Amino acid sequence: MESQKQFKRRFSFEFFPPKTEQGKVKLQGVRDELAAVNPDFFSVTFGAGGSTRDRTLETVFSLHQQGISAAPHLSCVGGTRAEIKELLDTYKENGINRIVALRGDLPSGMGAAGELRYASELVSFIREHSGDYFNLEVGAYPEFHPQARSAEEDLKNFARKVEAGANSAITQYFFNADSYFYFIDRLEKAGVTIPVVPGIMPIVNFSNLVRFSDMCGAEIPRWVRKQLEAYGDDSESIRQFGEEVVTRMCEKLLQAGAPGLHFYTMNQVEPSLGIWKNLGLGEREKIPF
Repeated sequence: MESQKQFKRRFSFEFFPPKTEQGKVKLQGVRDELAAVNPDFFSVTFGAGGSTRDRTLETVFSLHQQGISAAPHLSCVGGTRAEIKELLDTYKENGINRIVALRGDLPSGMGAAGELRYASELVSFIREHSGDYFNLEVGAYPEFHPQARSAEEDLKNFARKVEAGANSAITQYFFNADSYFYFIDRLEKAGVTIPVVPGIMPIVNFSNLVRFSDMCGAEIPRWVRKQLEAYGDDSESIRQFGEEVVTRMCEKLLQAGAPGLHFYTMNQVEPSLGIWKNLGLGEREKIPF
């Protein structure tokens, strides 16, 4: 973990672009409340195959126009170089200088993967087209990418993204801090040193959490799963227990030198803000670790 301690800490929140007018109004309220705690930036997701492209643009520009730093996700699967160039130029023209560059998922029914197949190719393409203008975030998988052929191949894939020009990384969420520590140790041994910020998923709804985790390969520790199952439909107990579990993990990560936290908000305020307050992040300069 020594390599991570050299980097300045940063804290961020992630949104997905709303589908309805009601969702837009709700997200504006969420955005305003979370902006009040002064995160370093908000990221905005980009649906499978670019399916939310226009809504991602709209959400990013809405944030930017309010003076809030925004980082759009950009995935390459299902897209063309021309489409990606157009997006990059649009973001640059509008003063957006941070991008989360991902491979992305192929939507069901779409046969072709597109002209760029891997995130490393996307990072390389962005650098070729835009030079060093963008700060490029990439994904990291402490518990290994669900489609990785092996642990070693997964590490090599991450190293390729760094070699291609990634500035920093945000991890898939996890609930076992040791998986993050082990991942960083492996990176250090391989000579890969960029900031790797833990992705944090608040626990709110057990069935949704199980579904998300099964899709992305994130492990729910058995003791956490069993306790959540025991609460049944008691949503308040689930919330309290989840907040305590995730807060403790965040404390452990920060104490060990993690270079910040990235909260997957699911477009809600309280789950992420509760953890934020527990950690004392409102007074970030005064954090004793």
